[in-house]
Amino acid sequence: MRGVMLTSVAALALGSTLALAQDRPADLLPPGFDQPAPTPTPSPTATRAPQAAPSAAPTGSGGEVIQPLPPSSNPPASTGPDDLSGLPTLEELESLSTDELDELLGLRPRFDIPPAARRSTDRVGVVAASEGGMPPRSLARQPARLVRAVLAGIQGPVVSRWGHILLRRALASRLAAPQGMDPVYFAALRARALNGLGEFAAARALVQDVDTQEYSPALTDAAIAAYIGTSDIVGACPAVRLADSRDEGQWRLLAGICSAYAGDGTRAQNDLRRALNSGEVERIDALLAQRYAGAAGQGRRAVTIEWDAVEGLSPWRFALANALGEEVPEALLEEAGPYYRRSAAMTPALTGPQRVEAADVAAAEGILSSRAMVDLYSQIYAEESVEGDAAITAARLREAYVAPDPAARLAAIRDIWGGDRDYGRFVLTAYAAARLDPREDFAGDAGSLIASMLTAGLERDALRWSGVVEDGSEGWALLLFAQPGEGVSASDGDFSTFLDDHGEEKARMLLAGLAGLERIGSGDVSEYSGSLGINLGRQTRWTQAIDGAARAGNPTLVALLAGLGMQGASWDRMTALHLFHIVRALAATGMEAEARMIAAEAVARA
Repeated sequence: MRGVMLTSVAALALGSTLALAQDRPADLLPPGFDQPAPTPTPSPTATRAPQAAPSAAPTGSGGEVIQPLPPSSNPPASTGPDDLSGLPTLEELESLSTDELDELLGLRPRFDIPPAARRSTDRVGVVAASEGGMPPRSLARQPARLVRAVLAGIQGPVVSRWGHILLRRALASRLAAPQGMDPVYFAALRARALNGLGEFAAARALVQDVDTQEYSPALTDAAIAAYIGTSDIVGACPAVRLADSRDEGQWRLLAGICSAYAGDGTRAQNDLRRALNSGEVERIDALLAQRYAGAAGQGRRAVTIEWDAVEGLSPWRFALANALGEEVPEALLEEAGPYYRRSAAMTPALTGPQRVEAADVAAAEGILSSRAMVDLYSQIYAEESVEGDAAITAARLREAYVAPDPAARLAAIRDIWGGDRDYGRFVLTAYAAARLDPREDFAGDAGSLIASMLTAGLERDALRWSGVVEDGSEGWALLLFAQPGEGVSASDGDFSTFLDDHGEEKARMLLAGLAGLERIGSGDVSEYSGSLGINLGRQTRWTQAIDGAARAGNPTLVALLAGLGMQGASWDRMTALHLFHIVRALAATGMEAEARMIAAEAVARA
């Protein structure tokens, strides 16, 4: 039996009852666990725009108190008239840049936005409720420690494309922080989770909704990771130049680049030269930084990038190489993990052929939409100089749309899918599949065509095939989920046919999805659960939490818990138990469409 997809961090804090009333939260934690850590005297804070103040001192996941950045740098402690040990020599003063001199004298500004233009952090996010986002105050009265545990537990990708899309929407919504949680820390948790999903562009947009002067160390870290993930190195400079300097090699390189783009070439050269000579960073990282800083117009030396001694990639060197147009050796790319494919798929500095392999992965995970995939291959088709597999696929995609013979269009779609029928290619062909008219002689491909359409949510187009698919086939099973509303049900005989023809794994997913949507009788659920060796009634801390969130009618918390329950690198991490509770909770909180698409995806990918 496959393992439950819960991290130990989240499991620790999910083990009680959920707040069943939005305006009266219940305590979810074991006795004694909810006692706050002693709160030290806070530092004076800069005046900010009016906003809702948290009811308690904000704390990090480890219980540490999170303090906002001070309003201004404190000058060095005053020395006595006879104590000159801390002062620079005349030669050192002459070599200091303007910024370095300001920092030495305590004159470095701690904000870059006039007071009248500063934004409140009462609600942070980029998707408003009117644009499809979650209710803005849906987490405001939920226990802060529960929300923190759930967000901290989301550390990587989820197995479901539709689950990824739902989780991204929840994390990027304009939300108020839970009572007792600092809103900046709340934003940092969400940005870090988005980075873990490979949604670097969404994370960057989220951190940009907070004024830079409000950044905490946690939000600064999440922001820099987002900027590096999108190869937007200079975008990180406001956070770097306003934050306290750090004794880290990469930070020094980034600070040097930012100085160059701020017009302080002298300081940039000094910082980058020190980092290279000190051995704090690897030579390749320092050379890439010098090349990038030189593009600001202050550099006067040619920098040669040599990869021969480089043993592996890092997000930093991958981002700089992409931004510079420096080709990364194929050997390093072959050994790189999925992080680099997600980043490459969203990096416009790369060429179309360089992005296509990564794009298939990103589409299957939910990072890229079907329209974005079509746009990418359209660009490749328009470039006459492009050759190879990418050009062939682009040409076949055009045939899938414009070939006069429907059979030729279907043949082109099959070629794009390939022998293994990769799910990312299903995303690519969704709209081409929707343009095909249902025909009896296409019935053998109906299941795959319907699965392709449903990757883009084209349920109405998929339902046109209901007169072509056979009862008990995969196409029949997918159409059970494509149909919205009530009154849809599966018969006992058709389910048995599906089980005999498609095996137990697909049957488990079909049963869990149908049971979650109440589209199969309770007696049949009990009968087939026994024969398939599953127990949909089994309870865990996670099932209790998501069921409680559903009873409370809280879609945001349900979406976050669903994402937590679907974490994993491959579909075989999904279990029928998790699918059942996710589908049922989503349907109960007004997200039936998402529930149906996740259930259909489970059948198609199992």
